[in-house]
Amino acid sequence: MLDRREYQRLNLLKPILGTVDGQEALILDIGVGGAFIEHYGQALPGDQFRLGFLSEGAPVEFVCEVRRSFVVRLARDDSKVSHTGARFVEAIGDSEELLEKMIASFISRILDAQRANARGELGLSHGEAILAHLGDAQRMRTRGCVTHSFADGQWTSIRTDSANQPDDGFTVAAFEDEEEVHMLRQAYETADAEGRRLIRLIADLSAHAAHRR
Repeated sequence: MLDRREYQRLNLLKPILGTVDGQEALILDIGVGGAFIEHYGQALPGDQFRLGFLSEGAPVEFVCEVRRSFVVRLARDDSKVSHTGARFVEAIGDSEELLEKMIASFISRILDAQRANARGELGLSHGEAILAHLGDAQRMRTRGCVTHSFADGQWTSIRTDSANQPDDGFTVAAFEDEEEVHMLRQAYETADAEGRRLIRLIADLSAHAAHRR
């Protein structure tokens, strides 16, 4: 079974051009835990490869492990083209920090666009203000995470060592400021399903930072 954190990925409207072991590939979805890739050839669960791409001109590279893979079509030269879901095993250099900045930037743009939706405008604008500060390393004081769950109009909070994102709320690092978490809750309450998914995705950046300590 795949770790739930691997599902917290950004569904890219436009694939990112990258490489798999030096060969051209397309990154279809990406998150802090892994990526979903289109590439040439076949892959088996457990195989490892190097995924590389550029973020604002800076090289990003991860050692990845295949979790699942399937052939989707044949290329013009009859070579096989596969879709592969992989988890990140090792970040090369400062790739982890560059990836997190890239994801946060993408989500910020999406939230900007979603503010045009009158129903989600208030919550998402509040959410953007707080999400921009989640994971600030200068405020790291407490280890672990907190899962905030929203059900029947009420919030509950549970301390946990897991960074998994729940279906009915979000998980952030325990060091996050209470006022900011309150704003994030307000954003979650008024957001639509896609807005809530984005909140969970960027909250995953905070939870991931706690596990790196």
